Amino acid sequence: MKTTFRFLTPLLLFLVSSGSSRAQSPAAPVGAAILPQGSRLAIIGDSITEQKLYSKFMETYLLACAGRTDLRVFQYGWSGETAGGFANRAENDILGFNPTVATTCYGMNDGAYRPFEAAIGKNYETTMRAVVAHLQAGGVKTVVLGTPGAVDTHYFKDKGSFPPGESANGYNDSLARLGEIDRRLAGELGQPFADVHGPMIEAMAKAKAALGDAFDVCGRDGVHPGPNGHLIMAYALLKGLGLDGAIGSVTIDMKGPATLGKETGHTLTGSGAGQADLESTRYPFCFDADPKNSASTSSLLPFFSFNQDLNRFVLRVTNLDAAKAAVTWGAETHEFTREQLAAGVNLAAAFSQTPFETAFKEVMNAVAAKQAFETVMIKGFITNFRAFKTEMETDPELAKALQTARERLMARQQQLDEAVRTRLVPVKHTLTVKAL
Repeated sequence: MKTTFRFLTPLLLFLVSSGSSRAQSPAAPVGAAILPQGSRLAIIGDSITEQKLYSKFMETYLLACAGRTDLRVFQYGWSGETAGGFANRAENDILGFNPTVATTCYGMNDGAYRPFEAAIGKNYETTMRAVVAHLQAGGVKTVVLGTPGAVDTHYFKDKGSFPPGESANGYNDSLARLGEIDRRLAGELGQPFADVHGPMIEAMAKAKAALGDAFDVCGRDGVHPGPNGHLIMAYALLKGLGLDGAIGSVTIDMKGPATLGKETGHTLTGSGAGQADLESTRYPFCFDADPKNSASTSSLLPFFSFNQDLNRFVLRVTNLDAAKAAVTWGAETHEFTREQLAAGVNLAAAFSQTPFETAFKEVMNAVAAKQAFETVMIKGFITNFRAFKTEMETDPELAKALQTARERLMARQQQLDEAVRTRLVPVKHTLTVKAL
């Protein structure tokens, strides 16, 4: 994106002259060890982050699924960026939002699309250290060091720096080596670590074996994933943030009243033998429906453990005399054995459509609108304020005007953030169990 000062000035002048959540946060927040109450999370990375897919999934999950309405989130993706690029803009660009926690995902461009060599690794380590240092200087206490992702083993085209036919495997090896630098730095600096690369490689191999080599996991350009690959990235970084995946649980007694599990965000509004009526402010994560389409988030679910690790909405059934029962939730009905129901069925994995679909999409669409503004805000305006550093030191009126512009831009971002929260509405739903 290229923004000229000819267009920058009128909008800045306009901004300078222009002038609540339904869900409640739990008393002991989910993931509080890394995300204490009231945390402000910055999601940082290159063009893959600027796609605003994994960042959208993460923010939606944190608010709607984990119930962390106390959190604020801002994405800082920048196309073509290396870790060194962010280190140069960090202190300026995070002002105003003032994050307390950050996730990073660099390395794709830092590897220079050629075989790994010591100089590449040394430069990456140096710049990632600078990223952490600049963030900490700006008040960020915790930085989750994420590895780079992966390139697609089918679509990443031959590069002259690799032997013919070896570009994808060769560059994935380079990215894995950069990821090991992230792992080592996280340990040395006492920061959390998120392995993005490993799960993408593993899921890609399984998906291509099942669906064909042309099924893309890391994008048709070989580098930028579609929604399916971004779901893996969100999964890895959410795990790095310490999320435990327990969304909700209910036990239905076939001879008595239902009971809820320990997860917050759910209320029983009615129950009886074989039935539970609920109202929930925490949603299971909802997916696009086409399991064969690489543009669909559901297409990779068989090949990695998103539902098992991060999306558990569990039904247990007691006092079932029959060998099987039919469970109805929303518009779908599925059959399960007595043993399955006694052990617990993850409804979020078993049902392709849930009663939360509409509400979930409303939240995600509002998150997408907010994050789109954040890209324009940072790349089009805030980062350019660095160019006036000398002038601001000698011209108090200019410094005040730019500070006012920064505040007005943040005010607009906060309006969009509040719009997200108005979509977090309670969802009423019913579970019925019928013995077969």
